[in-house]
Parts: sequence; structure tokens; C-alpha cells
Amino acid sequence: MNTRPIAGLAMTALLAGVAHAGPAVATFRVQMTVASSCAVTLAPTAIDLGTVTTQSSAVNYNGSTTLKVNCSKKTPFYIGLAPSDGNRNGKGAMLGARAGNGAQVPYTLYSNAALTRVWGNTATSTRRGNGVAGTGMAAADAVSFPVYAKVTNVNFMPDRYADTVTVSIHY
Repeated sequence: MNTRPIAGLAMTALLAGVAHAGPAVATFRVQMTVASSCAVTLAPTAIDLGTVTTQSSAVNYNGSTTLKVNCSKKTPFYIGLAPSDGNRNGKGAMLGARAGNGAQVPYTLYSNAALTRVWGNTATSTRRGNGVAGTGMAAADAVSFPVYAKVTNVNFMPDRYADTVTVSIHY
């Protein structure tokens, strides 16, 4: 009996299986999400209308400050300003510092130097409302917004009057 051909065939089959082995392949992804973000990078300083004397007729006292907002690149945002009394239409009231002084000096906030565009707090993440709109520039580039205030009458008890305004950025 001749066993050489069978042994030769078995050896050839074994070598052929080793010679045709290929690499195992798999894939994976690298990913991340860049979320929109906004911040007030320069808080506005106080709008100081100065020291005034009591007036019985309408007299305008104006002042301004600047706030800077930094939002993610190409992120649309809307800014609202809210006086401490919760008024959403850009009108607030400064309260006196003296005990027993219940007077409230009314003021209005504006977004332009001509004092014609009232700046209130009806902005949302999808619309400007009576706020101000902007678009994020880049990580290091803040957008500046001037804020103006006007008082038209100062017929009030002598005192130091003030109010706090909250800046809200919706994006």
C-alpha cells in the first residue's frame, strides 16, 4: 500500500490553510459634541446719573454702561434686561436708601444712544422680543452692547436711589 500521496495531500492542505489567513478587521468612531454656551464676560458697571437737584418739571438725566457677551461661534443669542421689580418692558424704579422713604424714581432702559429703543426682558432662546440680538463670534471674541438709562423727573425726596438690573442671555 502506497501512503505517500495521502500524506502529501494532507500536508498540502495544511499549508494552504495557513497561507490564506487574512487580518481580522474592526472599526470605531471618534466623536464629540460641541455645546452652545454664552457668558457675560464683562459685567456692566453701574449707570451713575450723578447728583441732581429736585425739579418739578420733566428733566432728562441719561447715562450708559457697556456689557460684553461671549458665545460659542455662530450661536445666536438674545439678551434681556430685567429691573428688580420684575417689569419686563424696560421700565424700572430706583428705591431710596433712607428708612421710611417709600419714593420710587422711575427709569427706562434703552439699547440705542437716541433713547428710542426700549430694552426689556421678553427675549427667549428663539426670539429677540424687546431685547437685543447677537451672534457668537469665537471663543476669545466678546460682543459689546451699550446700555442706556433715562430718568425724566427728579421731584423726589433727597436720598440716594438705586436699583439692580439682571442681564439674561438666552441661546
